[in-house]
Amino acid sequence: MHKLPRLPYSFDALEPHIDARTMEIHHGKHHAAYVANLNKALEGHPDLQAKTIEELLCDLGSVPESIRTAVRNHGGGHANHTLFWDIMGPQGGGQPAGDLGDAIRSVFGSFEKFQEQLNAAAMGRFGSGWGWLVKSGAGVEILSTANQDTPLSDGKTPLLGVDVWEHAYYLKYQNRRADYLNAWWNVIRWDRVAARF
Repeated sequence: MHKLPRLPYSFDALEPHIDARTMEIHHGKHHAAYVANLNKALEGHPDLQAKTIEELLCDLGSVPESIRTAVRNHGGGHANHTLFWDIMGPQGGGQPAGDLGDAIRSVFGSFEKFQEQLNAAAMGRFGSGWGWLVKSGAGVEILSTANQDTPLSDGKTPLLGVDVWEHAYYLKYQNRRADYLNAWWNVIRWDRVAARF
């Protein structure tokens, strides 16, 4: 059975950028529901239950069509949120160093241009979805996915993802997605993103 991962910090640890009530609901209700619904979809499929979430999402074609959409949606929600919690923290912000920082500057020209392009991808996502920085060969690229779709299903390695479903920001920012995105940069733990790279 897949399990809801424990948050590696308290609900209020990302204040003032992300409020405690949003974190409590987002983790304890939304993410928990994805895990519960994924486990329900996998009932009666012991071969699939034995797979990691990454194995399931990287090979959705092996999932029976009758449960594929549920695994894609709820499994994607589980994987995406697990990454989201991991790359954030109370001592976040700043800029990436080392190989990751070099890759970002090489592809985008500067960290600031990278921020602009990721913000644009996240702002441009109509409705609910995600903005991503993914590994691409020896470098990186930006993309956006709808709903709980994950780059894993397209054979890409997600390094950093920002949740732009309204449940991620509405209590504090209402319809001001741009303000949420600008605040979110202050909680990114670049050491965790670099470790994924």
